Amino acid sequence: MEKKVLVPVAQGVEEMEAITIIDVLRRAGASVIAASVDEINIKASGGIEFKADRLIKDCMDEQFDLIALPGGIPGANNLRDSKELKVLLGKQADQQKYYAAICASPAIVLHHHGLVTPGKVTCHPGFVDMIDNGNIVESNVVVDGNCITSRGAGTACDFALKLVELLYSKEKKKEVAQSLALSVD
Repeated sequence: MEKKVLVPVAQGVEEMEAITIIDVLRRAGASVIAASVDEINIKASGGIEFKADRLIKDCMDEQFDLIALPGGIPGANNLRDSKELKVLLGKQADQQKYYAAICASPAIVLHHHGLVTPGKVTCHPGFVDMIDNGNIVESNVVVDGNCITSRGAGTACDFALKLVELLYSKEKKKEVAQSLALSVD
C-alpha cells in the first residue's frame, strides 16, 4: 500500500537530510511531496539548489501518513515560522500520525510547537540546550510514539530507513537498505 509523505523544505535546509529523506522514502514506494514553505526554488544551507514539487500552502487539505522535516540553518527557522506547516504538524499530531524531524528541527520546530514534550527526543548536539524537558537521548534515531527524531546529516540514512520501517515493515527497510548497498540489523 502506497504511503503519502510530506517533506517540507525552505531556504537554507540541510540538503543532505532533505534529499536523503525524499530519496529513501521514494525507493520504498512512498508518494513523497517536497513542499516549500517559501518558494519553489530552494537554495540549501550548503549552496546546492533544487526545486520543491509545490508550495506547502497547496497541501493544506491533504492527509499524510508522515511529515518529515529536514534541518539546517536557517532552514529550520524558516520551517518553524511557517503558519501552514504549524497547522499541518498540529493536525498530524492530533490524528496520531507520524511526524519526524532531524538535526536542528526537533528543537527549533517540533519543540517550539510543543510536539516533543514530554517525550524522548534527539537532535543535533548544538541544539540540545533548546529543549528544556530533560528528555534528550544521545542516539542516532529516537522513536517516541508518533514522533521520530534524529541527530543530523550523518544520521540521515538511518533516520530515513527507520521511517521506511515504521511506514512499511522491517522487510521493506532491509530491501531499501540493500538497494543502497547498506546492511541493517
